[in-house]
Amino acid sequence: MKRSFLLYFLVAFIGLILIGRLFQLQVLKNPNNSNPINTGAVTVKFDYPERGYIYDRNQKLLVANQLSYDVMVIPNQVAQLDTLEFCSLLKISKESFLKRYYKARKYAPWLASKFLKQLAKEDFAFLQEKLNKYKGFYIQKRIIRNYPIKSAANVLGYLSEVNEQTAKKNNYYEQGELIGKAGVEKEYEQFLRGKKGKKYYSKNIFNKITGSFKNGQLDTLPENGKDITLTIDSELQQYAEQLMNGKRGGIVAIEPSTGEILTLVTAPSYDPNLMVGRKRSVNSVRLFGDTFNKPMFDRSLKASYAPGSPFKIINALIGLQEDVIDEGFYVYCHHGYRYGKRKNEFMGCHCGITGRKIKLKTAISKSCNSYFSITYRKIIDNAATPSIGMDNWNKHVTSFGLGNFLGYDLPIGQKGCIPNGKYYDKYYKFRWGAVTTISNAIGQGEVLTTPIQLANFTAAIANKGFYYTPHIVKEIDHQKITNNKFTIPKKTTINAKYFNPIIDAMEEVFKTGTGRWSQVKGITICGKTGTSENFVRIDGQKVQLPDHSILIAFAPKENPKIAIAVFVENGGYGSTIAAPITSLMIEKYLTKKVSRKQIETNMVNLSLQDIYNKALIKPKEDVETRE
Repeated sequence: MKRSFLLYFLVAFIGLILIGRLFQLQVLKNPNNSNPINTGAVTVKFDYPERGYIYDRNQKLLVANQLSYDVMVIPNQVAQLDTLEFCSLLKISKESFLKRYYKARKYAPWLASKFLKQLAKEDFAFLQEKLNKYKGFYIQKRIIRNYPIKSAANVLGYLSEVNEQTAKKNNYYEQGELIGKAGVEKEYEQFLRGKKGKKYYSKNIFNKITGSFKNGQLDTLPENGKDITLTIDSELQQYAEQLMNGKRGGIVAIEPSTGEILTLVTAPSYDPNLMVGRKRSVNSVRLFGDTFNKPMFDRSLKASYAPGSPFKIINALIGLQEDVIDEGFYVYCHHGYRYGKRKNEFMGCHCGITGRKIKLKTAISKSCNSYFSITYRKIIDNAATPSIGMDNWNKHVTSFGLGNFLGYDLPIGQKGCIPNGKYYDKYYKFRWGAVTTISNAIGQGEVLTTPIQLANFTAAIANKGFYYTPHIVKEIDHQKITNNKFTIPKKTTINAKYFNPIIDAMEEVFKTGTGRWSQVKGITICGKTGTSENFVRIDGQKVQLPDHSILIAFAPKENPKIAIAVFVENGGYGSTIAAPITSLMIEKYLTKKVSRKQIETNMVNLSLQDIYNKALIKPKEDVETRE
């Protein structure tokens, strides 16, 4: 009797569970509101939208779309075929055919898989006529990118296929679809991609489509992506890339009054069309695999360099703000600055002024190491302890955006390094002071900055104490960017009145100082040259290579329109390469032409490749700064 009762109880219990589940499916869950893609009897096909176009600030088309054709396969529908003939049509080997087919079959024999991606137009036209002979195969159109101007690859970025991991994290994407992978394409993916259209189809038990699901009531049309207008001046960008041909480094130009990035150049770079089409995989391996030239490494955003002499300007500003120097403060320079009794405790200087007083204006225009070493010591020693003094110094420096990511609208970057008191307390196990860190006075030592940080720092000087966060996008769908992040100015810790003597001195750099050979008639340029020594290890020996060439500048002096930073690896003195490149860039932007054709020709044709070929190991130390 007990066994019978247990059996009846189990049957009743299971029955109640089944009835409850049926009630949930049939009554509580309205089938009209259920997502048909979750049912086995329905399949969905996506209608892909056009991706948004990308233009420069003058409405020149930088990124467009083109049709691409993928060969799709449904393995369990494939009938016997002439494999060699089919391979000939697709221009692949039999081994490649079998590998692709079995991969698709293993994934899901009843589902469509990509068999061959991105056919050329001529191959598609030829194949389309004969594809009906090969059951289980069909053509699917999709849109890929096209770059009318072979420029700004580091800015624009590229598209890549969505992998399984990304598809699991973001249910908008299916594996194999395209997604922005770098640059603007990645940062503004949600605007550029648009919205996929969907068409639902009913299937029978044999997995064959029998018709539209619910007469297409749930189908949706695709929505094209939004067009984007960049702040980049494409003509200036191409010109900068031309000037950097055969060189390594970065050029960043910013409009001081808005923070809009006019030019963002890394060298060497690559043709963005190499990352499109069937040869993309081969090109990608080659470009990413080039660890010597690093064309995929954006030096304008990620390369951290010692800023050299341009950094003297910020020490001058801090000295004025902290009231440890003024315009009348002077030093004497005897070919350098001795900061200790030991033989090696001497910082050489090439200002060329001995036996005469050197004041602020001359110190900047002639780049006197002695003046700024003494100024730096005064700043650090102006506090109760060196650590507190260094923290105060750090506060001023970082207010210019140095040592930070800045917050621009591109997905990569580098913080650089602006040390503070804690940094040196940890680094040195013994007592330290201003002399211990004296290289910071001339932009060497532990100080590291990126080209975009230097350009932003220059814009802050041009604005006399404030800057706008640099950004690359000007409009989305013809609507101006109104994000407070990019429209509210950020103030530095330096009072506006202290910038006037600095700007006058920067003007003097191009009048009588280290940049005098790069003057442009009719344009008042304010700038600062820089040169940092560069050592490498070759066969275990320390060898000096040509110095890095640096220059920051803005123009014109009144109501500046452009602030620029140029960094050329192993380019020699700042006055010999960075200065002429900078002045050419400024003249090109402000006048739309270049008058000094011989200088332009010299810079375009100048290649430093032989020097780069000698650099077997990246240098770990920079020593003194020279002009």
